[in-house]
Parts: sequence; structure tokens; C-alpha cells
Amino acid sequence: MELINEYISKYGEKFLEFLPSILTSLLILVLGLWFIKILKRFAGKVFTKREMEPTLKIFLLNIIGWTLKILLFVIVISQLGVETTSLVAIVGAAGLAIGLALQGSLANFAGGVLLMIFKPMQVGDFIEAQGESGTVKEISIFYTKLLTVNNQLVVLPNGKLSNDNIVNYTSEGKRRDVLTIGISYDSDIKKAREVLIELMKEQETILKDPEPVVFVGELADSSVNLSARFWALNEHFWDCHFYTLEEAKTRLESAGISIPFPQRDVHHFNLDKLEVKK
Repeated sequence: MELINEYISKYGEKFLEFLPSILTSLLILVLGLWFIKILKRFAGKVFTKREMEPTLKIFLLNIIGWTLKILLFVIVISQLGVETTSLVAIVGAAGLAIGLALQGSLANFAGGVLLMIFKPMQVGDFIEAQGESGTVKEISIFYTKLLTVNNQLVVLPNGKLSNDNIVNYTSEGKRRDVLTIGISYDSDIKKAREVLIELMKEQETILKDPEPVVFVGELADSSVNLSARFWALNEHFWDCHFYTLEEAKTRLESAGISIPFPQRDVHHFNLDKLEVKK
């Protein structure tokens, strides 16, 4: 009993000496967690006001929360008297090792953040990038998914995507089409132009402003190439393209304008009639 009383007396005094530090650490922990919660809520409102992508918003809020919690943990244990220099060094070394091991993933992460901040494309846009073209199905932190016209899913890493050219066919709301139609040199250019202009103007889905135009684009080897150009909204573009291309051939032929095509003349020789001179 004397030994027990001695231990209680000894460690009780130390506990009482250490009690203010414990209470202070608990207070810092509670206030710190409350402050982090308030700060994340405020940051969330700022991100929402700036119309940030939901995926990027959630990710950044998580990064902010975990970073502040780690700092709070260091402050709390330092208040308890624990030496934090070695701990910080270990965390830094671990972070460096993880960073070197995940270089590709970090590059994709950085690319995803850039894509979500600068928004060169959005879900539903038709783009061309990295030798692929398709409709953007999903933009995540690490990868962007495209759905091709053949219903194939293409996954592009954001690191390469953010550092390469991106052609966005949808962002402006309308597109210009350029059709090259060849006619023979004997055909009437003015009449061909009138037929094509009338064909484009009668279509309601082709925009009247800017108005359709037709001009001579090239004097080729076997044809006079006319360039027919018109503007259409994205949702009508391909319908206008294919209809105009098909009708152009039909109406030009009906108007007596020929469309040349490559021809090859094959000559046969009678080898029996050839004389071989010695």
C-alpha cells in the first residue's frame, strides 16, 4: 500500500502539472476543428459562386480540410510537449518519396485541375485532341473520357491533354462547313454557282447571316473546284452537310453541269505483229 500510495503521489503530481497542457491542447483541437469546418464552408460558397466544376470543388475542399487537419495535429502535439522537428522531417521525406513514385499521376492531377479551371471544354462538347475525336462524356481529376461517333469509349490522361492542342467544335454554338465540288472546264461556272447558292438558301437550317457563298477555290488538273461555304448551328450541322453534298450532285447534273472523275485509258498491243529487229 505504501508503494501504491507513493506511485499515486508521484504520478498524480506530474499529471496535475501536465493537466493545463492537456486542457489547452483539447481546447485548441476543438476550436481548430470548428475553424476548419467554417473555413471549408466559406471556401465551398466561393467555389460555387465562381461556378467551379463539382468534381474539382469537392477535391479542393478535401485537400484544404486534410491540410489544415495535419497542421492542427502538429500544433496540438507540440502543445503537449512532443518534439515535432523529427515528425516534420519524416512527413517531408515521405511526401517526397510519394511524389517521385507518382509523377505521372501528379501530372494528370495538375492537368485535370487546369482543365477544370480554364474550361477549354465541357461535358457534351465535341472535341478533337490527342489524335482522337468524340463527345466529352466525363472530366475527372486524372482522366477525360470521350465517346466517339462509333460509340467507342476513349480515355485520355489529363497531363498530356492539358499540354496539347484541343479543337472544340461545340463551344461557339455554330460551325462553318466548306464543301469542295469540282465541275468540268467546259461547264458554266456562273450557272453552277447559282445552283449551289439556291440549294443552300432554300434550307431553313442553314443560317442566313452570314449568308452562304460559292467561289472558285482552285483550278485543278481536270476540274474547276468550287468552294461552297455555309454556317449552321451545331445540332443541324451534319444534316446540312450530307444533304447539301448529295443534292449538289443531283442538281448540277440536272442543270447540265458535268462533274469530272478520274479516268484511265487502257491500250492493248498485239505482240504477234511486233517485229523484232536484230
